[in-house]
Amino acid sequence: MIIRRFLDDDSELARYLTEQLNLPLEWPEGGGLNAGHVAKIASAAACDVSYGQAANGHLIDLFAALPLPGTPCGDTFWVALGNAGGDAVLYIDPCNMGGPFFDRTAGGNEAGIADRVISFLSELDDQQRDAVTKVIGDALAHDMPAAGGRYLGQLWLRDAATTAWHVLLAKRQAHDTQDDRKRFFEAWGNA
Repeated sequence: MIIRRFLDDDSELARYLTEQLNLPLEWPEGGGLNAGHVAKIASAAACDVSYGQAANGHLIDLFAALPLPGTPCGDTFWVALGNAGGDAVLYIDPCNMGGPFFDRTAGGNEAGIADRVISFLSELDDQQRDAVTKVIGDALAHDMPAAGGRYLGQLWLRDAATTAWHVLLAKRQAHDTQDDRKRFFEAWGNA
């Protein structure tokens, strides 16, 4: 990722280590790997890895909120969704994307489901989007009666689009190098 947290002596992480954990950043002294190094590694890992994995996990959660394929309710739902969204629904239809996509997503930072969600949403016209919103919302309304079905469907579609974008963005940024970050900061600093 372009933005990384650095461990400065006055950073929040450094203050936490020294004040809350009573762990000097240089501990152990003279050692090759000290607490400050470990904190930098943890911070970089949290910024670079968890962003994409959390977004992938959230995409799985969004699909888990829908009726399960292979159940009577799920079969009815997926047929209704296909009728509402036409060929665009084929991108996310369980018969076309099924278990292997979710297995790969759960195991790493794969963008397969994110690509399919973005493709699905981009191919819906306004009428199809409205119909899909209703089908998804009605399915969600059974478990969440506090809001109307159409509104819940809008939230699901909006959340799916944003989350898929986060996955794709994290995948793109995974290939950034230190030189890319340097060019980014220099370009914005010189703007």
